[in-house]
Amino acid sequence: MTKRVESKYKINRRLGVNLWGRSKSPIAKREYGPGQHGQRRRKPTDYGTQLMAKQKLKGYYGNISEKQFRKYYEEAVRRKGDSSERLIELLERRLDAVCYRMKFAMTPFAARQFVSHGHLLVNGRRVNIPSFMVKDNDTIEVKEKSKQLAVVLDASQSTERDVPEYLEVDHRAMKGRFARAPKLSDVPYPVQMEPHLVVEYYSR
Repeated sequence: MTKRVESKYKINRRLGVNLWGRSKSPIAKREYGPGQHGQRRRKPTDYGTQLMAKQKLKGYYGNISEKQFRKYYEEAVRRKGDSSERLIELLERRLDAVCYRMKFAMTPFAARQFVSHGHLLVNGRRVNIPSFMVKDNDTIEVKEKSKQLAVVLDASQSTERDVPEYLEVDHRAMKGRFARAPKLSDVPYPVQMEPHLVVEYYSR
């Protein structure tokens, strides 16, 4: 298990972006990197630009290890079509990502924990693996005993973000459906993601 448990928002200052689009991000107050030399500005190399794109995309999904992220890249390259689009599709099919997108959890970190604790049902069966791959038309539902949890109600009522079009959700029933595979343009990232640079990074 990784990774970013205490200072989740440090990555925002390191990458210079508000990765999750949240008002509490420290970059809203300090738009420079952390540490003694954080305010130095250097023109990034091609490698640095690719690395930044990879760190940004990997960091957005919260708790994906480097080993696991590379596997997603390898699977994306193996599939037919645009590798960068396939990479985004694989990441968005993760159950914790679907949970976050459906607004059953406030953050990707909370979504991972929510899934791990067994609060979600996929097609009526309890699944507690955050990396579980959701298929088209799968039904995702909050377990009956968990539907009135404050964290779920707060997340579903939040106005910080909207549910994307490739998902269908009924927040009264706390139930949704993965309607179709998303394209990069369908995914509501708060910052610009460049998966083609991630593909370039790994294919060096």
